[in-house]
Amino acid sequence: MKKQLYIYAGLIILFVAYNFYKPVKDDRTDAVINILFASTLFLYIAYIAYLVLKKIGKKQK
Repeated sequence: MKKQLYIYAGLIILFVAYNFYKPVKDDRTDAVINILFASTLFLYIAYIAYLVLKKIGKKQK
């Protein structure tokens, strides 16, 4: 479980670093990259929640 949290923390650091430095000058492209990055973050947190629920289900059996 720690591995997934480290990966998630790394993704958040990359997201913040990207938004801090803004290497893309085009606003539309920047918006698309931000949307894709945020979607990836939400998808990964959903994956972590799925793993937690799966572990809880195994403990109750």
